[in-house]
Amino acid sequence: MATPRIVVLDGYTLNPGDLSWAPLGALGQLEVYERSTRAELIERARAAELCITNKAPLDAGVIGRLPALRYIGVTATGTNVVDKAAAAARGIVVANVPSYGADTVAEHTLALMLEGVKHLSAHLALGRAAWAHQPDFSVSAGCLSLLAGKTLGLVGFGAIGQRVAELGLAFRMQVLVARRESSRRVALPGVSHEPLDSVLSRADIVSLHCPLTPETESLIDAARLQQMKPGAILVNTARGGLIDEAALAAALSSGQLAAAYLDVLSSEPPPADHPLTRHPRCHVTPHVAWASVEARRRLLEVSIDNVRAFLAGTPANRVV
Repeated sequence: MATPRIVVLDGYTLNPGDLSWAPLGALGQLEVYERSTRAELIERARAAELCITNKAPLDAGVIGRLPALRYIGVTATGTNVVDKAAAAARGIVVANVPSYGADTVAEHTLALMLEGVKHLSAHLALGRAAWAHQPDFSVSAGCLSLLAGKTLGLVGFGAIGQRVAELGLAFRMQVLVARRESSRRVALPGVSHEPLDSVLSRADIVSLHCPLTPETESLIDAARLQQMKPGAILVNTARGGLIDEAALAAALSSGQLAAAYLDVLSSEPPPADHPLTRHPRCHVTPHVAWASVEARRRLLEVSIDNVRAFLAGTPANRVV
């Protein structure tokens, strides 16, 4: 059998240089590109049988111009960068990496929640710049509060949502999960399942952990933001498109919400005039919840295992 040509279209965020592509290179003729524009990826992948992508989009138009393509590996859990119908029509296998980052995303979620009640970044800045010039031994940058005793509302209860629930319980929070009638209920001691409207109205902190689908796009819109408890905090480490961002900016400006802590936006990187990146009540990290070295190593390992399984004729983690 001829050595397959494997092209990584946008490998930089997964592996900025601290991991090794060598195990993937052992499986075929490998080319790794840090980033690819649409025009570049068509040229680079024109003769490829296997394409590996994270965010480089493989839509129907692109797939139609890649005649040798037999396999698309997505180095992520979400596969919305691939036109799966177009891939299926061509008999192209599409595989992803499920559940590689539950711990890292859950820990980042908890860090954002702690920032929301402890204002750690502001107090670190005070400790560096202003404490030496204050008359008192203790200097506060704002009202400090506890996670303990607060109500955490989770929208989405897959592997990440369940891990966040466990962390919330460890911090002695009351944990509510928005119930979907069509989904299987995951039983976790100490966790209550309620309708979404009830969760939004009762939670001090609402954290999003559901996939972006046509049904969940702009799930948190102006009406649902008004349902939230006045002074609540919204956390999103899932997908930016879950939130109507203009409506969120308005809810923050009006004081309906105390703050929002986001790791994702609907457009990444965001435009300079994005309504949330400079809002004083919105705090944004640049889509790094997934990116611990341990999670990236696991992501790369499973992506390579997926390629190995495909070449062996037994595709793993197949979504198409």
